[in-house]
Amino acid sequence: MATMVREPMSPVKDKNYDLINVVQMSLQHIWQLETYIADAEDRGDTELATWFRKIQENNRKAGDQGKEMLARRLKEENG
Repeated sequence: MATMVREPMSPVKDKNYDLINVVQMSLQHIWQLETYIADAEDRGDTELATWFRKIQENNRKAGDQGKEMLARRLKEENG
């Protein structure tokens, strides 16, 4: 019988930890992609720069959705 390997539990026992972490990662990726977009543009690679912008926009949307979700959950938690 095979056993399933799981990631270790989150170091913080907060129910919003994973949500906060993913929002942070999304926002960080937006910032990092600025460098990749500039690099692609410097090389004249508009196709790659456009693709990076699309990824950046998806991260922006995910970050905004996550922030809204977190705000709603915190409001519900605190009445």
